[in-house]
Amino acid sequence: MKRKFIISGGGTGGHIYPAIAIANELQARFPDAEFLFVGAADRMEMEKVPRAGYKIIGLWISGLQRSLSLQNLAFPLKLVSSLRKSLKILKDFKPDVAIGTGGFASAPLLRMAALRGVPCVIQEQNGHAGITNKWLSTKVQKICVAYDGMDKFFPSDKIKLTGNPVRQDLIDVSSKRAAALAFFNLKKDKKTLLVLGGSLGAKRINELIDKSLPLFEKQQLQVIWQCGKYYGEIYKSKGSKTVQIHTFLNRMDLAYAAADFIISRAGALSVSELCLVGKPVVFIPSPNVAEDHQTKNAMAISEKNAALLIKESELDSKFEKEFSALITSEEKQKTLSENIKKLAKPNATKDIVEEIEKLIKTKN
Repeated sequence: MKRKFIISGGGTGGHIYPAIAIANELQARFPDAEFLFVGAADRMEMEKVPRAGYKIIGLWISGLQRSLSLQNLAFPLKLVSSLRKSLKILKDFKPDVAIGTGGFASAPLLRMAALRGVPCVIQEQNGHAGITNKWLSTKVQKICVAYDGMDKFFPSDKIKLTGNPVRQDLIDVSSKRAAALAFFNLKKDKKTLLVLGGSLGAKRINELIDKSLPLFEKQQLQVIWQCGKYYGEIYKSKGSKTVQIHTFLNRMDLAYAAADFIISRAGALSVSELCLVGKPVVFIPSPNVAEDHQTKNAMAISEKNAALLIKESELDSKFEKEFSALITSEEKQKTLSENIKKLAKPNATKDIVEEIEKLIKTKN
């Protein structure tokens, strides 16, 4: 019997990439299955999903702004429009299961799917649940989460701890060490610091790294600095024999493999990848995200003595001392590496798809 899967999630890569990973695993298990994605018409999923080989339909939907905004006046109209269009999509496509990974568009789609009796699964990437998934949680059959303690947001009997879908090429980066050093033209006898601020870049992290270059030189570190596309022109003059400036890193597996230490934001997927990679990490969460969820993601790791957490507001007072203590203590490095590796969930995508398969069987 030919299966049909409808998947919705978007607005950011943190919602889109898990959705695509789940679709790819479903396709591997059901080669003749039909897939349809539903996203927000003006967001990045409209580009990323077709590039991954899947059809997508856009809804006229956006989130409520936190500040007073003219956009908020259009929200009720957008929501009604999206609910109606979602209903039509569901009637036409007739999915076996609806899957949501968060973001504006998944709210109307999964709400209407639940009303029509379509089995629904949502996947929450963060340690602090998003508004959309909290709203949907009472209507869906299963909620796949990446962190313990999510019963404070969701009905406990629906929760399954699976972890977040991650790129499979990260599962054994240690075997790629030699290839990574050659790819980035790095010296074997020097330690390497990898700095990650997200695809767009992180202003405060970039300012910190710029200020800390003399410190890194004193510590004889090589630096792979991913500064983001907005900051390439600003920082390209800072490049040297030991400091590489990249706006974007196409081979993240090799970047992770080359690194001895990592400084990173704490988006949900980055955290999940770093658990898998198992290197000493300093998290500098963005304070400018909904519900301060990056800080909560990082705290879930740092509280297990598996990473360092330094808030942006504390960088000037704490960074030099804490980072220097880390790179001079092999014992600390070993402890962080071992502890963060214990938190990895390499089979997350498979485990999520198994929950989806169970729902299909229940429906039948």
